[in-house]
Amino acid sequence: MLTSICGINWGDEGKGRMVDLLSRDFDIVCRYQGGNNAGHTVINERGRFILNLLPSGILREDVVNVLGCGMVIDLKHLCGEIEKLRSAGIKITPDNLKISDKAVITMPYNVLQDVMEEDRLTKATGKPYGSTRRGIAPVYADKYMKKAFRMGELLNTELMFRRLPDIVAWKNLTVTAYGYDPVGVEDMKDYFRTYGEPLKEFITDTGVFLNEAHAAGRNIMFEAQLGALRDIDYGIVPYTSSSSTIAAYAPIGAGVPNLKLDKSIGIMKAYSSCVGEGPFACEYFGEQAERLREAGGEYGAATGRPRRVGPFDAVASRYGIRCQGADEIALTKLDVLDGYEEIEICTHYELNGKRIDEFPFTDVLDYCKPVFEKVKGWNCDITGCKKPEELPQEAVDYIRLLEKLCGCRIRYVSVGAERDACIKMY
Repeated sequence: MLTSICGINWGDEGKGRMVDLLSRDFDIVCRYQGGNNAGHTVINERGRFILNLLPSGILREDVVNVLGCGMVIDLKHLCGEIEKLRSAGIKITPDNLKISDKAVITMPYNVLQDVMEEDRLTKATGKPYGSTRRGIAPVYADKYMKKAFRMGELLNTELMFRRLPDIVAWKNLTVTAYGYDPVGVEDMKDYFRTYGEPLKEFITDTGVFLNEAHAAGRNIMFEAQLGALRDIDYGIVPYTSSSSTIAAYAPIGAGVPNLKLDKSIGIMKAYSSCVGEGPFACEYFGEQAERLREAGGEYGAATGRPRRVGPFDAVASRYGIRCQGADEIALTKLDVLDGYEEIEICTHYELNGKRIDEFPFTDVLDYCKPVFEKVKGWNCDITGCKKPEELPQEAVDYIRLLEKLCGCRIRYVSVGAERDACIKMY
C-alpha cells in the first residue's frame, strides 16, 4: 500500500500529528520534497517534538524513515535535529533512517542568498516574499541549473572538491553584487567535512530500497511538507515554496517514479491558517484574529512567526482537495472551536460583484471578497471525545457541512494534539 499524507491548504494543517498517528500501520515513512523551511509538531507519550527534515515516523522505533531525492538538505540542521532527538532517547541508526544519494545539499551560501534577497525586497519595496530564510528557493534554483551538490557526493569528496571552486566563483558573482563579502572555498569544504561526515552512514540509493520494500509488500507512507496552495505550480505563486507539494509527485520525489499511489489522505484544519505573505481571502483581523490564533496556538513550528488566521475556506479547500487527489480527509484542530457559540464558514467568494466557487488565479485573489455563512457552535469541551457518538450534534453537523461543501468524506477528526486524541468517523 502506497499512501500519501498531504496538505490541502496553505500548510501547517497538522500533517505531522496525523503521520505520527497513522504510521502505526506503515513500515516506511518517506519525505519527498522541501527542506527545513517548515516544521511538523508531534506530541505523544515521549514528549513534544518539532521535526523539520526528519519524517514524523522517526518517533516509532519499528518504522524506517527515508529522505527522498526530491528534498533539499541543510547538513548542519539535519545533524542538529538528529542529535536533539537522540538526546531525547530516540533511536536513529542506518537501519531506521535512509537518505537518498540523489537529494540536494542546501549550502550556506544558499541561506545567505535567501536572506540577502528578502532584506533587499523589504528595503526596496516593503513587500518581501515571506521566505523562511532557509535557502530553499536558491538551492532549488541551483538544482535546476545543474550547479548543486548531492548527498551521494559526500561519499567521494575528492570529486566534489574539484567542482567546488568553480561553483563558489559563480555564486560569488551574486553575493558580492549584493555588497557582501565573497564566500570562501575552504569554508565550504569545512561545512562538508564537519556536517557531511556524520551523515555518510545514512546515504544510500533509496529508490532501490523502496522498490524492494514495495515488492515485499511493505506499506509505505509519503509525508508532504506544506500544502497545495504552497505548490510551485498550483499554489499562490510567488508566495509559495519552490518544490512540488502535490501528492502525485510523491513517488517521483521519493525515488520510485515507476510506482503509483493507492491512496491520498488530505489534511485540513477546521478553520484556516496561513503563515507568510500572499493573498488570503478569508483572513480575520484584530481581536477576532487574536482569539482564534491564541486558541489554536498558531505560530510557525519552523519560524515561530504568528500565523494569519480565518474561518474555514471552502473555496480554497475544494481546490486543494482536487490538486491533491484526496480520497479522504483528516480534519484537525476541531477542538480549537470549542468556545464558539457561532462559527463562520467561507462558502464562496465575490469578484466584481459576481459569485465565484472556483479558486482563481493568484493575481485576482486580492480582489475577492469572502462570503460567510454562520452555523451554530457547540460551545463545550470535546477533547475527551473518543467516538463519533460522543461528539455534540453541532460538531457533527459542522463536520457534515464541510464534507458537503468540499465534496470529500472526512474520515478522521482530531480533538487534541496528543497521539490518541483522534476520532475515526467511519
